[in-house]
Amino acid sequence: MNERDYSLLGIVGPLLGYLFMGTAISQSPWFKWEKNALSDLGHSTRSSVAPVFNFGLLLTGLCIAAYVLLSLRHLAKWTSLSLLLSGFSLQLVATFDEVYGFLHFAVSVLFFVSIGVSSIVYAAEKRSYLGVVAFVIGLAAWMLYWLRVYVAGVAVPETISTLVVLPLIMSTAMKTYHKK
Repeated sequence: MNERDYSLLGIVGPLLGYLFMGTAISQSPWFKWEKNALSDLGHSTRSSVAPVFNFGLLLTGLCIAAYVLLSLRHLAKWTSLSLLLSGFSLQLVATFDEVYGFLHFAVSVLFFVSIGVSSIVYAAEKRSYLGVVAFVIGLAAWMLYWLRVYVAGVAVPETISTLVVLPLIMSTAMKTYHKK
């Protein structure tokens, strides 16, 4: 495989994450957007879909890390370093599920902060409005949640803040794929 082929991991990885997450949600009638965190799906002692959900996070984190190391680093050096931390911290979220209490909380915060930082770094490094938009929407989702402007479980800002980074990751993957 070459750099161009590895760039496809920047598309496949996040899509696999959402596929596994969607599968876990569809198999969990107890999951409610208005009261749960996504990590509730990965709780190893309370959730029957924990293996599905956590494997999806691990696989997505691995794909993102591989994409960053084998492809993105040639397009955006600083963004790749930041996104590498995001991919690794996503794997930590799966590894240290809610059973680990504060450790899970800490690695979850690290993940969400790192995707926000990755958006800012990409915006600065590539003069990209897409990075700015991803950061602003992600931050707004969290701020509105913390200020209780809307009533929902933490799964809502978690999902919004990851979905807005998705176009950024996928667009960089397409750029590296089409790079001559």
